[in-house]
Amino acid sequence: MADYKLMKGNEAMAEAAIQAGCDAYFGYPITPQSEVLEYLAREMPKYNRIVMQAESEVASINMVYGAAGAGFRAMTSSSSPGISLMQEGISYMAGAELPCLLVNVNRAGPGLGTIQPGQGDYFQSVKGGGHGDYKLIVLAPASVQEMADFVFLGFDLADKYRNPVLILSDGAIGQMMEKVQFHPYTRPQVDKSSWATTGKPKTRERNYITSLFIQPERMEEHNLKLEEKFKRIRENEVRSEEYNTADADYLFVAYGLSARICQKAMDIVREKGIKIGLFRPITLFPYPYKRLEELAAQVKMMLTVELNSGQMVEDVRLGVNGKVPVEFYGRMGGMMPTPEDIVHHLETLIQYHHAN
Repeated sequence: MADYKLMKGNEAMAEAAIQAGCDAYFGYPITPQSEVLEYLAREMPKYNRIVMQAESEVASINMVYGAAGAGFRAMTSSSSPGISLMQEGISYMAGAELPCLLVNVNRAGPGLGTIQPGQGDYFQSVKGGGHGDYKLIVLAPASVQEMADFVFLGFDLADKYRNPVLILSDGAIGQMMEKVQFHPYTRPQVDKSSWATTGKPKTRERNYITSLFIQPERMEEHNLKLEEKFKRIRENEVRSEEYNTADADYLFVAYGLSARICQKAMDIVREKGIKIGLFRPITLFPYPYKRLEELAAQVKMMLTVELNSGQMVEDVRLGVNGKVPVEFYGRMGGMMPTPEDIVHHLETLIQYHHAN
């Protein structure tokens, strides 16, 4: 069994990237994710791999484009404003069907905001923050262990579907220290010879990588091809986690850091005799709509908890499709609710719904 290490979330993610066979990392420092670049700059050269601090986030995402296009496992990381600057390049990579791993250690905004944690980048992450019709596979870790685990998973999914994968974390999980265990990993063998720009052998024609299709018929054909891929992702890659849902009358729905806080709130509420469960989406795209719809047939109300003004709650309401009330509780600006805050809000809502 592998030994446990005590690491920051950002450092665990960086170490996982090395163990997952990341060939090239390009990034630009921004709080609260700078430890990723610092760790990789120190450790990656020991494995003769590439690390470069680019002159900007715009430059870094385009460097990832080039490395991914050549068939390398490529990665970048940033925090909210930096990810915004990368959106054009991310759209190009999705359009060109290039696999890569992106990491957003979400901080509170909008604008420069604060370096404190937030979840205000949900819409940007799952609805396509750049231009055009495309989707990212989005993974939402809730622990330092998952910060590491999702790097391996993210690279594998990126290669499997030739699509960018985003790990949507936050400043608290990135900075907190917890024990983490790295398990033996075998990198899947993926044949990239049919598309990667690795030089033209005599045995095949040239490979071209582009997201530019001038003729509308050809552009629509490419769009439909992408939609078929996103359909396969929706069918095969939905992930979620449940706590105490078997007998639940009420349900918390939360991801990432908010889900951790809701776990404690759930324990407090259950001690009071109220049967409540917790549903945690792990993939934010594809979103676990079907399971939420099933749970809606069982519970009386759902309470979505987020560190924003209300974003994922819209997907919860889509999944529930009006079967039960879906309420929202959120904090913004880097402020985090206590479990007691959430409990009080839930009890107030229960009393309101009973009275009405």
